[in-house]
Amino acid sequence: MTLSIDIRKRLSSQFALDVAFTAVPGVTNLFGASGSGKTTVLRCLAGLLRPDAGHVSIGDRLLFDSTASVDIPVQQRNVGYVFQQLALFPHLSIEQNIAYALHRRPRDEQRQRVNDIAGSFHIQHLLDRMPGQVSGGERQRAALARALVSDPSLLLLDEPLSALDHAIQARIMEDLRAWNEAHRIPVLYVTHSHREVFGLGERVVVLERGRVLATGSPHEVLDHPSHVVLANLAGFENVFDATVTDRHEQAGTMQCRLDDSNTDLEVPLTDASVGAAVRLAIRAGDILIANQEPRGLSARNVLHGRLADLTRQGPTVVAKVDAGVRLMVHLTPRGAESLGLRRGNHVWLIIKTYSCRIVVGGS
Repeated sequence: MTLSIDIRKRLSSQFALDVAFTAVPGVTNLFGASGSGKTTVLRCLAGLLRPDAGHVSIGDRLLFDSTASVDIPVQQRNVGYVFQQLALFPHLSIEQNIAYALHRRPRDEQRQRVNDIAGSFHIQHLLDRMPGQVSGGERQRAALARALVSDPSLLLLDEPLSALDHAIQARIMEDLRAWNEAHRIPVLYVTHSHREVFGLGERVVVLERGRVLATGSPHEVLDHPSHVVLANLAGFENVFDATVTDRHEQAGTMQCRLDDSNTDLEVPLTDASVGAAVRLAIRAGDILIANQEPRGLSARNVLHGRLADLTRQGPTVVAKVDAGVRLMVHLTPRGAESLGLRRGNHVWLIIKTYSCRIVVGGS
């Protein structure tokens, strides 16, 4: 079954939702900054918020259509919804929480369904425990099991895994994908983390200010962003205004001068002509740093600069280097230690041509 959505909803004088996309069976990430409209989309799909206009359908089943006056009630939509806060009933056991949506089913069917879904998410041994007696990851598994035990035709996930580490997230999502191999429903997973997009979904829909900015695979959309907003969302920490100074048609590259500097970078060739203004985006993790001038490299961009700042952020060391422009570089603690990096050091930055992305739009 395929989810089809084309809706408009004005929430205030400053914000209006206007989105249209489809989601096939499998996990589709709904990605964007806070306030971009992700949760509003889920609320409209679940029937918790009524759009002003448009339609929503799953397969050939119409859930909402403003022109045909169709608006299926929440309890009849057969949509599973897992909130960020999970909303497990603290006074009910894990088994009772999962069975809550089955209260009208025969007791034997309830037991069978609960046991089956608990097995799919590896929580059979927890069924008699209370939510406060299990770990965060186990509560997430219970919340997913409760949302799926009634065989919904659509599953909505509003950042339910955001508080978990990446390893636990990945294991839970693998269990969800395995369950979905047999059931083949669309799953919409809301996130504002580009790392989650790459790890948890096969497709991505990017929202910006209530509009769809891009759709496609995570690689297509986030590894090769076409817009500066996408570059910022996708973790491209370095974004610069530049001017094309030369084109090398046979090599498939062009030369750009970063604005207000004497810094030149070789970047992939586009249709921009000499003298055209462009914007360049470079991930901090795609820049190599050396404590002496490198030689014999295939990389075309080698910049000399001084280390302006060096800070530890969790498992990453963030270096800020003045090289005509200020660039941010990410490296490992061991890498920083082996280079003996200190503020004020002379350093050299190595940037591959194809690590530079050409993007459009404002900051």
